[in-house]
Amino acid sequence: MFGGSQRYQATYEAAEQKFAGAQADYQMREAARQRGITAARAEWSRAAAEAERQANAHNAHVAEVAAGFRAHDRFAVSEYVQTVLDRSPYPEGFPAERHAGYVPESSLLAVEWFLPTFDIIPEHKAFRHVKARKAVEPVARPTAEAQRLYNAVIAQVAVRTVREVFTVTPPDMVSTVVFNGHVNTVDPATGQKIQPPLISMRATREKFDELVLTEPRFDPVASIKRHFFAVISLHPEELKPIEPVMPFSRADPRVVEAIDVISTLDQRPNLLDLSPKAFESFVQNLFTKMGYTTDQYRSSNDGGIDCMAFKSDPVAPMKIAVQAKLYTKTVSPTHVRDLYGTMQHEGATLGIMITTSGYGPGSEEFANGKPLHLIDGPGLISICQEHDIPARILGLGTRKRRA
Repeated sequence: MFGGSQRYQATYEAAEQKFAGAQADYQMREAARQRGITAARAEWSRAAAEAERQANAHNAHVAEVAAGFRAHDRFAVSEYVQTVLDRSPYPEGFPAERHAGYVPESSLLAVEWFLPTFDIIPEHKAFRHVKARKAVEPVARPTAEAQRLYNAVIAQVAVRTVREVFTVTPPDMVSTVVFNGHVNTVDPATGQKIQPPLISMRATREKFDELVLTEPRFDPVASIKRHFFAVISLHPEELKPIEPVMPFSRADPRVVEAIDVISTLDQRPNLLDLSPKAFESFVQNLFTKMGYTTDQYRSSNDGGIDCMAFKSDPVAPMKIAVQAKLYTKTVSPTHVRDLYGTMQHEGATLGIMITTSGYGPGSEEFANGKPLHLIDGPGLISICQEHDIPARILGLGTRKRRA
């Protein structure tokens, strides 16, 4: 046919142009894809490097904590137990805030636990159908029953926590656990936020091992009151606070600086550099700073008191027998018993022993349920910090086996 070659040539050229355009478009898209691959690889490399850095840092921290845990380091043991308690599952509505503090000088671990408030107990005991009115009405729960249920809840939390601590720590690391349970709430009288303590107990491992927790008739409230002399608020619904057996601040690693690791540039006086007589005077001055009237007794080696502290109060006057022990070894239970005997002989309302070292489970067990306060080295430093008194404790060295 006439003109066939021309039509063929036109079609051929159009196809070539279309192919060239498609090829250019492909090359452009391929170049963009390659740039995307390069960018993605670079981003992946950065992410992989960051993940590896975080993993290495995490593994290094775990290794550091593990080594510190084996060495009975204050911060490592506190962090490990804190991790265990944080991962302990509780029902919905229970607060998740809790703190752990280890005191190696006394082989003691303190726990500050924030409990659910009283309103976790349902207000109504039951619901009844009133046929005459064709209505369902709530039956109010008696206050005494609500108190009993709430005390049972917080007692179970205390027993469970103590058990978990003893389970995850070896006997030579933790021999005593102090549990303080608080609530985060608002004072209805002032509108201010408060954290009143509602339960406090101290348990030694030996006494806790006597419990048969699997016994169906086991009563946590009776157990902690009779077996461990725990203190529970008589009116938790009114947020009536109790006096903790030991303030958590005396064990809190966030507050108390570790003995033996304070910088040599620190200018605070080292209490271990004092003479026994000077340390007794230091303790007397500390009580004076805290607002007490004090009388220092003549130095003796018969287990007597070192000073008597008085606080005038028309309702509840206090007479406190104080004994100071400038020790680098664990205080023997014999000294605690001597203080208790002297306290009774002198007619004191409270006995306080203060040492630069620590106490063993025998001393803690003897003090349970008695008007005795045992303040170890970290507790003493904590009190000094509260009252702006410069002090530190260096060079305890190797402690002897705890009594």
